[in-house]
Amino acid sequence: MENKVITVTSPLLPSLDDFIPYLQDIWNRKWLTNNGYYHRELEKALCEYLKVPYVSLFTNGTLPLMCALQALRITGEVITTPYSFVATTHSLWWNGIKPVFVDIDPETCNIDPDKIEVAITPRTTAIMPVHVYGKPCDTERIQTIADKYGLKVIYDAAHAFGVEVNGKSILEAGDVSTLSFHATKVYNTIEGGALICKDEKMKKRIDYLKNFGFADETTIVAPGINGKMDEVRAAYGLLNLKQVDAAIEGRRQVAIKYREALRNVKGVGFMEDMVGVRHNYSYFPIFIDAEKYGMTRDELYFKMKDSQVLGRRYFYPLISEFSTYRGLESANLNNLPVAHKIADSVICLPMYYNLNIEAINHIINQIVK
Repeated sequence: MENKVITVTSPLLPSLDDFIPYLQDIWNRKWLTNNGYYHRELEKALCEYLKVPYVSLFTNGTLPLMCALQALRITGEVITTPYSFVATTHSLWWNGIKPVFVDIDPETCNIDPDKIEVAITPRTTAIMPVHVYGKPCDTERIQTIADKYGLKVIYDAAHAFGVEVNGKSILEAGDVSTLSFHATKVYNTIEGGALICKDEKMKKRIDYLKNFGFADETTIVAPGINGKMDEVRAAYGLLNLKQVDAAIEGRRQVAIKYREALRNVKGVGFMEDMVGVRHNYSYFPIFIDAEKYGMTRDELYFKMKDSQVLGRRYFYPLISEFSTYRGLESANLNNLPVAHKIADSVICLPMYYNLNIEAINHIINQIVK
């Protein structure tokens, strides 16, 4: 193995030769942003691919979360998970909403429905679960709880592009779902994101909010922000959409190789595919039981790093450990024992569609030796 750094992810890149005609067309149209031709084409293409009724594109994956909270008029407290990327909870904080953390399920790493109901107070207005690693939450149980208490459900589906359960898009769960199209994701527009909703009225409200609140040239209907995706990234996204299925299949093959190699390694756990789920293999986390493995998670992490294998400890530390949130009552360690155990044991291995067998073997050798 040559001295090459192996990272957790590698972006899905279109051919430069294929991309240049799109750039030329954008140049000729002289329409660079503000709901241009490629922006509209990508929204339509994503609706078809994802099997959802309405998609609103954004310039990143955090802004759709922030706009969803505005559009649904969420206030007070929102129940969420501490085991996610910080954008999940930051979107609440920026909207003046108090996050209430509950523990996670040890098998899926998603929010534990058994812990939600006890965390509901008179100030609770919504639940914000995350489909961690693209593994679907227990959406039926979460919706049952939400309906019982009259709560909205906003899914952070940043990892869940193309994920389906029994042939139906996971993005249709809840009131709205949001996606990230960051370069590290299964599908990317370099930077970007989207909000998925169920009706035209909500789509229009979201589109107002991401464009300063403009309804027309002289009418502002809401205090919106600037979250629009430009034409270059939309065109890039259209090209990437043509090859995303092949990329997902490539990632699936990497997952198969990892599982075959690690299945009998004492003290190393990993996730299996869920029955009836079309996975996108966005991440491949392993979980280290230091007592059985003979090495702590961090010892293995730094050993891998010394061998140019840059795994990531997603998600460590927990969001509840950061200075902004650690003072919250729900951030108490005793409230989140499973989340802390998972955060202290996880390493996400490199996972991308063109990870070659030489690199895969090098990664495995750092773990098995």
